[in-house]
Amino acid sequence: MSGAGFLRIRGARTHNLKNLDLDIPRGTLTVITGLSGSGKSSLAFDTIYAEGQRRYVESLSAYARQFLQLMQKPDVDSIEGLSPAISIEQKTTSHNPRSTVGTVTEIHDYMRLLWARVGVPYSPATGLPIEAQTVSQMVDRVMALPEGTRLLLLAPAVRGKKGEYKKELAEYQRRGFERVKVNGTLYQIAEVPALSKKLKHDIEVVVDRIVVRDGIAPRLADSFETALGLADGIAYAENADTAERTVFSAKFACPVSGFTIEEIEPRLFSFNSPQGACPSCDGLGTQTFFDPMLVVPDDLRTLAEGAVAPWSGAQSPYYDQTLESLARHYKVATTSQWGDLPAKVRHAILHGSGEEIVTLRYKDGLRSYDVKKPFEGVLPNLERRYRETDNPW
Repeated sequence: MSGAGFLRIRGARTHNLKNLDLDIPRGTLTVITGLSGSGKSSLAFDTIYAEGQRRYVESLSAYARQFLQLMQKPDVDSIEGLSPAISIEQKTTSHNPRSTVGTVTEIHDYMRLLWARVGVPYSPATGLPIEAQTVSQMVDRVMALPEGTRLLLLAPAVRGKKGEYKKELAEYQRRGFERVKVNGTLYQIAEVPALSKKLKHDIEVVVDRIVVRDGIAPRLADSFETALGLADGIAYAENADTAERTVFSAKFACPVSGFTIEEIEPRLFSFNSPQGACPSCDGLGTQTFFDPMLVVPDDLRTLAEGAVAPWSGAQSPYYDQTLESLARHYKVATTSQWGDLPAKVRHAILHGSGEEIVTLRYKDGLRSYDVKKPFEGVLPNLERRYRETDNPW
């Protein structure tokens, strides 16, 4: 068999291996299986991995080798086609879902750095490379907004970093700026509350407040120059009425659609960072939600019999009275099976009544009272309580 494309092992005698000859194809996933004591670990760890590490360490300078432990040469006649090897401990090192092969071996750190420094971003709208925007392009984009649009021109001087920033705020005030947005809240600089140095903060300097109309282009260009200088080439134009933001970058913008991104940083490629994690699953790859099939597991049960499982058996009569009020409003009986209820009623109970006002009647033992409001829905109620709870269970 030709040695090209194969890891060739000849005469492996480490531990209980008996003069083993083996060819393993490169570039494929190979699994070594067998009975206990058959030599799986002796082949994978004590022969292949040990020789790969030994060769790698020997390739380093004498100065670097003194800080590393040189592994003994395994008992094998020859190994050809061997690359530097990585070994991950067999036992489970962590049950944390954020721990992966990439993070354990630290390869992910190098990949994030590679993507951030060498990668070329492309616009999802046009497929063109995202390139630097000029100030005139930024001004043209703002001037294309409807006349009368009120904007705050912001310079994101601090983005997701820890610190108190007392000196920085004092410097902004000394330079003539009056307002900043700190963690999404607008303050006069003199009235900014003390910031915890242990928490991450976002500080955006209000460079200008403008109303889109003819004749503001020169002033807008000057303001953009100031904002870009404060925030290392990034500026935000925030609609004062809707809080909708447009990001402008002197470094990354699509030349056709105007799609803009902030500076590419390694943390944008980390699922363990708020800046890079998916907003839906927080970087875990899975979502937690309440399944309607589990909330109402038995269609044959009635509301009176506890068809809504999370609300059944509660000590407080609140939930039973809520369901009775809903049945009264939609003119159905609480003794009807869940599967026999109209689809509109089932949807209203699970997902809420929308804009429809429902009269909810309660008795607390001392008095009886009515509450008139749209019904939240069982599923939104459970989701809200789950988000708001401090109990880890």
